[in-house]
Amino acid sequence: MLTIDPHNVSLPELHQYLLGAVTPRPIAFASTIDREGNVNLSPFSFFNCFGYNPPLLVFSPARRGRDNTTKHTLENVLEVPEVVINIVNYAMVQQTSLASVEYPRGVNEFVKAGFTEAPSRVVRPPRVAESPVSFECKVTQVINTGDGGGAGNLVLCEVVMIHVNEAILDDRGKIDPFKLDVVARLGGDWYCRVQADAIFKVPKPLQAIGIGFDQIPLHIRNSRVLTGNNLGMLGNVEKIPGADQIAQRKSTPEFHQAKMKGEEAVHRLAQGYLEQGQVVEAWTILLA
Repeated sequence: MLTIDPHNVSLPELHQYLLGAVTPRPIAFASTIDREGNVNLSPFSFFNCFGYNPPLLVFSPARRGRDNTTKHTLENVLEVPEVVINIVNYAMVQQTSLASVEYPRGVNEFVKAGFTEAPSRVVRPPRVAESPVSFECKVTQVINTGDGGGAGNLVLCEVVMIHVNEAILDDRGKIDPFKLDVVARLGGDWYCRVQADAIFKVPKPLQAIGIGFDQIPLHIRNSRVLTGNNLGMLGNVEKIPGADQIAQRKSTPEFHQAKMKGEEAVHRLAQGYLEQGQVVEAWTILLA
């Protein structure tokens, strides 16, 4: 295990470790204006949602590490405390990257990156028409975390209007992650696309209280086959299957065949059920 003291490495090295590990990071494609009305558009991956009553988004246009200068976005929100945070999907990622070029102050990145300005309802900065979701925000506070190169500037944004492209909604009117096709930042030049096998479900343990990892029998916990994810699924059940369910499992041909081959074969059979989300069935195999 490599152990690193942040005070004993250079800022570029520290930056690489942080951004390489804290991934994926959503992208805030922020449109702002200065006091003269000049429009700026720039992406930031220090970004997330931090509450919904009131609805609060926070992003950070950090000070440049190489020369400790500030970004036009930060200067703009200090002059005009309004911003539109546009969500970036795969169809617009290359143009979004182009908008991150450090053009001189006053240059409109909508024009440089080929995006369409759409008028906002409440705030003055325009939104990106191509974005699947846009949040009009009032900037309520800017928190400086330091005055050196690389220091953050947390821009607290209260959402006052939301625009959602209906094409990304499912039949219940909810945002469909497959249709959203969002992208996120990794380290260096790397991005990821939230699509296909990258999207999966993990049931939230909100209604029932799972038995927990510690209640799984030791011989199952020490399995050479079952992974931590497999055991986590087993520990998320409210109760272990009863004797009747286990007895029914014992009588099945697939269990009998696995039993004849030994414990590892039984665990692999159970693992197959876990990979299909059939947790109760997996429990009956492991306890039969």
